[in-house]
Amino acid sequence: MSTRSFRIGLLIVGGSLLVLLAIGYIMVHRALGYPDERRAGKGVEVKVEIKRGLSFPQIARVLHDKGVVDKPRWFRIYAMYRGVTTEVKTGEYVLRDDLTPAQVLDTILEGVKDVSVAVTIPEGLNMLEALDLVVKAGVVSSREPLLALARDPQFLQRIGVTGDSIEGYLFPETYRFKVPSKPDEVLKRMVEQHRVVWDRIQRGHEKSIARLRERLGWSDRDMLVMASIVEKEAVVDTERPRIAQVFLNRLTSPTFKPKRLETDPTIRYGCIVPAVKSEPCKKWDPTQRLRRAQLDDADNRYNTYQHEGLPPGPICSPGEKSLAATVDPDGSDYFFFVAKDDHSHVFSKTVAEHERNVDKYMR
Repeated sequence: MSTRSFRIGLLIVGGSLLVLLAIGYIMVHRALGYPDERRAGKGVEVKVEIKRGLSFPQIARVLHDKGVVDKPRWFRIYAMYRGVTTEVKTGEYVLRDDLTPAQVLDTILEGVKDVSVAVTIPEGLNMLEALDLVVKAGVVSSREPLLALARDPQFLQRIGVTGDSIEGYLFPETYRFKVPSKPDEVLKRMVEQHRVVWDRIQRGHEKSIARLRERLGWSDRDMLVMASIVEKEAVVDTERPRIAQVFLNRLTSPTFKPKRLETDPTIRYGCIVPAVKSEPCKKWDPTQRLRRAQLDDADNRYNTYQHEGLPPGPICSPGEKSLAATVDPDGSDYFFFVAKDDHSHVFSKTVAEHERNVDKYMR
C-alpha cells in the first residue's frame, strides 16, 4: 500500500471515529439531560390511571398515550437506570402535560396522595338527603350509583340490611371519607356505624328490649322504624322517651282503637322517598302542608292515618338518643301530643283534652 493511500485510509478512519465520538457525546448528553427535559405541553391536567398488574413498559406506554411523556423507551431506560421499575404505585393520577420525565417518575413512585373530607350527617335525614350530602362533599360524583345500591336487594342482603332499601341504617355521624370513594364502601361504612351504636344500646337496655320483643314481637328493624318516627317528631331530647311511649301506648292499649300512629312525617316520607308513589303523592308539593287528599290516601303505605301499626320501614336515620328512647320509653299513659311554638310538646290522655290543646296551640 502506498504512503498516500495509507494516509487517506487513516484520515477516513480518524474521521469516522470523530463522527462516532461526536454522536456518542450527543447521545450521552441527551441521555443525561433527558430526565430534566420538560415536555412541550400546554400545562393542562391529564388523568392517568395506573392499574394493578401493569408492567413498566406498559406504564410507559400509558403515559405516552395520555400525552405525559414523549419517549416511552427512554422513560423506561431512565427508570431502569434508577432501579425503580417495580416500585410504581397504582392509582388515578392527575399529571400536567408539561412535566419533566423526572417529575413524572417521582410522582408515580410517591403514589396518589389521599384527599379526604369530613361529611356530617345530621339526625333525622332520609336517605335521599343523606346521600345528597355525600355527593355535595365530592365523595361520590353523583347520587345515582349510591341510590341504586341503596335499593339493590343483593347489596342489601350482603350487608345484612332487611327491607327494600337502606333507609334508617345510614347512621347520623361525622365521617371522614377519601375523595373519591366507592359508593359501596361509603354505604357499608355508615351501616357499620349504625351496628356499632345499636350493639351498644342493646347491651345497655337488655331488659327493656326483651320486654318489647315479648310484648309486641318486634324485631330490631321494627324498633328502628319506631325510632325513626320518634326522631322526626322530637326536638327536645327530654321528650323523646315520652313521645316513644305515646306511640307504644297507641299500639298496645286495649282502649285505643284503631291502633293508628297518625303522624304526619310518615305521610311525607311516603310521598317523597319511595320509588313508586301514589297519585295523591304525585300531585302534592313537598314544600306545602299536607292536604286532605294526602291524609286520606290509603295507597300511600306510609300513611299512618289510614294504616294501623308501624309503616313498612324507617322514615329517616335516627340518632342514638331516639334509638335509646324507643327501647326504654318513660312509662307514662299519654296518647296524644301537640307541638308548641318553641317545638316542645304538650301531652294529653284523652281526646277531649287533646282537642283543647289543638285549639290552644294550633288553631
